[in-house]
Amino acid sequence: MNETTTAANELVVEHLALVGYHVNSMLSRVPSYVSRSDLASAGHLALVQASRAYDESTGVPFARYAALRIRGALVDELRGMDWISRGARRRVRQVNEVSDQLTATMGRVPSREELAEAMGVAVSEVDTARSDADVRVLSIDGLEAAGAETVVDDDLSPEERLVANEKLQYLRAGVDSLPERLRHVVEQLFFQDRPVVELAEELGVTQSRISQLRTEALALLKDGMNASLEPSLVPVAARPEGVAERRRRAYFAQVAARAAQNAQAGAVVAVPQQHSGQHEQVAPLSAVG
Repeated sequence: MNETTTAANELVVEHLALVGYHVNSMLSRVPSYVSRSDLASAGHLALVQASRAYDESTGVPFARYAALRIRGALVDELRGMDWISRGARRRVRQVNEVSDQLTATMGRVPSREELAEAMGVAVSEVDTARSDADVRVLSIDGLEAAGAETVVDDDLSPEERLVANEKLQYLRAGVDSLPERLRHVVEQLFFQDRPVVELAEELGVTQSRISQLRTEALALLKDGMNASLEPSLVPVAARPEGVAERRRRAYFAQVAARAAQNAQAGAVVAVPQQHSGQHEQVAPLSAVG
């Protein structure tokens, strides 16, 4: 065991309590079904990775640097449970609010038809919103309101802003590098807040197919970012020399190349609001993990 490895191990042992502290803090703000063990695993992995990447010459205390990596890993873990768009979460809240109002007025739980009529929408939209609610996703909006850091926080320290900007560079490159159909699905669902039913009609496919494309796109995007930022998190392919894996590796290389080009050009780090070139700053999808 060399001196570098020994020093990294000592840092991990010395700062294990950081993981417990941040896990407890996060658990106090999320639903009870969130697994402590899942968060702790993500936090411990982040601590180990921080110990290996830490550069003492930067002058940043390790505890501060590790806390940033741990908090980021915990939020990423929670985001992995929340792949529906803000628009979908908004519709869930609207259905719940109208349902509560009708229940109070009618003295009973309203039917789907009554909810739809009160909201002025089709019954299918009520069903879609309820389906999203049944997934029991976490509200990232609620986490941010409760104090979780986002990458557009004006109070970020210089080192935090550096890490955040790097993630956004790769997020932007990852979205831009997605195959055209997958990119369109991501942009429309997440950046345009379009309903699944509307996008399905536009593309001439079922709502289930849109969900499959969304899942495929987000998994690819997550791995594309991790291939450069956290390679150990990229799953090993069952067939390393297969056609699918070669395409994945080509995508990873394209993401890395575009991120490097963006950094060299000093481009404003933003996620495309439309693929025509308009942008708005948002917190990372992974994200996308």
